[in-house]
Amino acid sequence: MKYTIVNIVASANLNTNIDLYNLAITIPSVEYEPEQFPGAILKLKEPKVSMLLFKNGKVICSGASSEAQIPQAIYKASKMIHEIQKSVKVQKNAEYTVVNLVTTANLKMNLDLFKTAMELDNVEYEPEQFPGAILRVHDPKLTLLLFKNGKLICAGAKNETLLKKGLKKAAAMIKAINGEPEKEKPVAKAKKADKKK
Repeated sequence: MKYTIVNIVASANLNTNIDLYNLAITIPSVEYEPEQFPGAILKLKEPKVSMLLFKNGKVICSGASSEAQIPQAIYKASKMIHEIQKSVKVQKNAEYTVVNLVTTANLKMNLDLFKTAMELDNVEYEPEQFPGAILRVHDPKLTLLLFKNGKLICAGAKNETLLKKGLKKAAAMIKAINGEPEKEKPVAKAKKADKKK
């Protein structure tokens, strides 16, 4: 199944305390409202990601569409912070951990979400509250949002191997209930054959 990574969330550590208030008054792209949230938000334009910065040096990077953007973003953020706070070292080869891959995919078939929810124990479907059904896969641990048109959003995978395994497992469960999608290509070949006669 083809999928598109729309967001990679990763965590890293700058290994020193950060003066968030000082950053917020010095860097225009830093938002810091400690009464609402303990971290500061640094929005980068290139790569287009958001960084959550915490006083203890922890950093959460979200919004990356490829893993290559994560070390770039950590490097750029650490460089900006270093210019204001010299104790923060510029992270040229930052160590980070991917904590969540968010992807979209398409099963290319219409889904009967009510039937899917009735037949599978790990599906929640409350159409009055939300148009999609929530499918939870336990091994690997993933959460999928399923829509009637066959489109889905998958979150929770820590790497692409687990993502592929989980999507394959979920697709097999869904197709067992909703039937295999209609194969369009053999129909097209049959029409061409008729023209030759």
